Amino acid sequence: MQHQTKSNREGILSAIRRALAVPAPRPGHHEGEAKTQQEPKFHSTLPIMGQEPVSSWLPPVGASWDDWRDLFAANSVDLKTEFIVCADEADLNAHLKRLAEQNGWKKVALHHGELTDKAQAALGLETMWVDKGYDPHELEKCDAGLTQCDALVAQTGSVVMSNPSAGGRVLSVLPPHHVVLARRDQLLPDLPTAFELMQSKYGDNYPSLMGFITGPSRTGDIERILVLGAHGPKKLTVLVV
Repeated sequence: MQHQTKSNREGILSAIRRALAVPAPRPGHHEGEAKTQQEPKFHSTLPIMGQEPVSSWLPPVGASWDDWRDLFAANSVDLKTEFIVCADEADLNAHLKRLAEQNGWKKVALHHGELTDKAQAALGLETMWVDKGYDPHELEKCDAGLTQCDALVAQTGSVVMSNPSAGGRVLSVLPPHHVVLARRDQLLPDLPTAFELMQSKYGDNYPSLMGFITGPSRTGDIERILVLGAHGPKKLTVLVV
């Protein structure tokens, strides 16, 4: 049995090595790289139901920042996301302290960044930094994970995150409460604008993780009853300053 397990492991690793030997197309450069003429090229404007572009199926957004704020707030209510617009950094610190008191935070996990460093100083709680490694079991014991982000999307109420912007993959997954800190200019109107931002920001050097977080973790698999926190944080709070 041990020999068979070892053989299976070597077979899997061999298949991975063969796959890695074939270069993958860079994000956003699929068009024109089809191997044969029979293979369709990738198009960024996918037609749906005839010739309608994807954008026609997305919710409309307004033209001003106030419109985007109101739409993100409305989506947050539906998604069970707590969304707070702060007047300034002092107001942000006050809201963080309120969250800590209301939720009984004793220990928080963060990555280093402009907003997260200031948040840690304002909270004054026991802190776990994840930048230089971490114990996942200890991270799960933290009451909240505080991260920055790449952008907020008003159209869907989503938080756009990547490895560089959010301190890796874990802060938005393991602690039961995910708190996102963002600047006002990071609130964008729609998904196409968010994808354009990510492409201009990272170019051909896309991070290994890029995700859209839309509300706290949820599932409705059992009798269509909504359960929060099934596969990740039970709470999501977004603070904009």
